[in-house]
Amino acid sequence: MTDHSVPVLRWADAPEGPAVLLLDQTRLPAEEAELRCGDVPSLVSAIRSLAVRGAPLLGIAGAYGVALAAARGEDVPKAAGVLAGARPTAVNLGYGARRVESAHGRAVAEGAGPEAAAAVALAEACALHAEDAEASDRMAEHGRDLLLNTLLAGRRGARDLRLLTHCNTGSLVSGGGGTAFAVARAVHRAERLERLWVDETRPLLQGARLTAYEAERDGLPYSVLVDGAAGSLFAAGRVDAVLIGADRIAADGSTANKVGSFPLAVLARHHGVPFLVVAPVTTIDPETPDGAAIEIEQRSAEEVTANAPKGAEAYNPAFDVTPAELVTAIVTERGVVTPVGREGIAAVCSAPPTGASRSRNGMMNS
Repeated sequence: MTDHSVPVLRWADAPEGPAVLLLDQTRLPAEEAELRCGDVPSLVSAIRSLAVRGAPLLGIAGAYGVALAAARGEDVPKAAGVLAGARPTAVNLGYGARRVESAHGRAVAEGAGPEAAAAVALAEACALHAEDAEASDRMAEHGRDLLLNTLLAGRRGARDLRLLTHCNTGSLVSGGGGTAFAVARAVHRAERLERLWVDETRPLLQGARLTAYEAERDGLPYSVLVDGAAGSLFAAGRVDAVLIGADRIAADGSTANKVGSFPLAVLARHHGVPFLVVAPVTTIDPETPDGAAIEIEQRSAEEVTANAPKGAEAYNPAFDVTPAELVTAIVTERGVVTPVGREGIAAVCSAPPTGASRSRNGMMNS
């Protein structure tokens, strides 16, 4: 895992009151600075400004946010609702908040007083944090093995891999080592990574600022490219696989990720390149039937109009949706879904944490 001198997220008990402390990602890579969120409104502000971001980490932040409300003696269901709605596309945020709300509610129903119920809420948030760290390790192993032993075995000879990634999916988005970037790191540690192509990722440059920052610290060979240059890499045969994360996966396997992911999937399909989505099971939302039902967050026009004429309007979605038929595999901590479809998604959601072996339902353990 990347060794950040400032922890990505932690709980703190202090004389001035409990708080959630965050590595402020808006200030990276220039400065590693900690941001203190002493109440739910300040945490919501950090979430909306992308000081804290990335699907799994948002789930953890939501969980600790509800624990914070409980510790402050505030309305826990109200806090959970506010946190869950802070960014509508990222399903993990609501999952973390509602999970801790439920634990707190059960404690209250069983007769726990405010202090004891708050302790239960914090313990549940800590459990989610630990589970996510373990999930990162499992996803890294499954993704590495899938690439090296299954999808690309014998196809490229002994040559090391050129992997392309979009947005940021390392330890900055997780309680552990991350999602898609964790797979790339595992390939690197297996001494099989020739090059990590890092899309700069508009509009906030999460790739150029954050993925490159993590690749540099972890010693991965990488190059940053503008998003529009990816097509030329595919055309030149210089991409062996695409690795991305996800903010929400629908029941049919359609995937919402940072805007620009869908065009990569189209390019990958045209050029016969595997397109892998790496995400924990908590990112799967069985209640969202398909990609069309995923709510897409719209960002401020000012994020992209700095060099446009004054008053220019902008289309600035934070995410786009990749249909399931363009996804080669979804890598989770419980195993790999391939081919991607409703049956495989349902199987991985019901599978035990250790994963499952290959079967006709689309689940396999890499």
